Amino acid sequence: MEKLGGLKVGVLGLQHVLAMYAGAVIVPLIVGPAIGLNAQQLAYLISIDLFTCGIATLIQVLGGRHVGIKLPVILGCTFTAVGPMIAIGNLDGITAIYGAIISAGIIVVVLSQFMNKIMKFFPPVVTGSVVTIIGVSLIPVAMNNAAGGQGSPTFGNIENLLLALLTLVTIIVLNRFFTGFARAISVLIGLIVGTIVASFMGLINFSAVSEASWFHMVQPFYFGFPTFNFSAILTMTIVAIVSMIESTGVFLALGDVCDRKLDSNDIKKGLRAEGLAAVIGGIFNAFPYTTFSQNVGLVALTKVKTRNVVLTAGVMLMILGLLPKVAALTTIVPTAVLGGAMIPMFGMVAASGIKMLSAVDFKRNENSLIVACSVGIGLGAAVVPAMFDKLPDNLGLLIQNGIVIGSVTAIILNIVFNHKLLKVSEEERFVQLKGDHSADVI
Repeated sequence: MEKLGGLKVGVLGLQHVLAMYAGAVIVPLIVGPAIGLNAQQLAYLISIDLFTCGIATLIQVLGGRHVGIKLPVILGCTFTAVGPMIAIGNLDGITAIYGAIISAGIIVVVLSQFMNKIMKFFPPVVTGSVVTIIGVSLIPVAMNNAAGGQGSPTFGNIENLLLALLTLVTIIVLNRFFTGFARAISVLIGLIVGTIVASFMGLINFSAVSEASWFHMVQPFYFGFPTFNFSAILTMTIVAIVSMIESTGVFLALGDVCDRKLDSNDIKKGLRAEGLAAVIGGIFNAFPYTTFSQNVGLVALTKVKTRNVVLTAGVMLMILGLLPKVAALTTIVPTAVLGGAMIPMFGMVAASGIKMLSAVDFKRNENSLIVACSVGIGLGAAVVPAMFDKLPDNLGLLIQNGIVIGSVTAIILNIVFNHKLLKVSEEERFVQLKGDHSADVI
């Protein structure tokens, strides 16, 4: 381990917090308004998200005999869960979101033991299709926000469009002309620039900040005791399995960065920690958590591989989660500014799906048909949900969820067309995952 003084550890820990902060807070900023939370509830959601990010990180980094990868990783909410959470919240209510998160977390803990057997049912043609469906289905949310928010009296005003454009251009410029840390926090800088300009336009209301308290205690089941809906649980479980596969690739890439050879037992302990983190997120009414690849990239960039830095970052996140004014400050970001940041972020989710699909052998017409049918059915169900209105309620709710029906279609068609190719060894799949994700940490 590197020998670092207390000040350096603190500064490097803060850098990790800043690198993941935008990714951490933008999820509640998107999900909260989409499911009808008011300003006070949104501030709490942001606070508890930061707090549980810290808890999840400490579980993963400190670990134990059966839990935790014990590598310098930070955990945060995966963007692939955003669309499903919004869909579940609007269909079944906010308590169903947390019932689904807790259930999926428990399922992840169980499935982690059999990950080598599960992976063969989720090759790139399946995971790529699922992530592409999720990313593309989120784009309308970004565009509505960029225009000022659906139902807003100022929807489509030139001020909203210019703020969204300014935020988007700022993010693009930072990624074009800067490298390293400035690029890592480009979304955060874009949100800050857009908010500052909006304040000069008189579009910022600081009342939420002034009314927020300086300190509060976290409260389990803040939004109510979880309810358990089969369709919601199935949706979140599919997202969780995709995240498990992505996390496995990130673990292997980080193992290379830290000069540590990981075996299947290490991977299982890391995935168990993510499942446990999801259960904790559900209990505290936060989110499911997965490894943030941007922080893995920061480890590769700084060459600082000691866990003390990430442990410090985890403690900082927990402290921030106890300060409501910090969370309330985040809520002043105008909807249009948020929309401008969402466009590249959600687009990157779709791009990640396309990247996964790039590993698919499209010379085989069967693979093209799997992608065509799963993406077509998934997006079709999301765009025209009314086509299922005459089905029985439970079946209709399940099929109306484009992510579920698209994912199930991809899984079934992959079994139908590629059943002879499913016999992939655990070691071969690990090598594939390592290759898929090694670029994420550069």
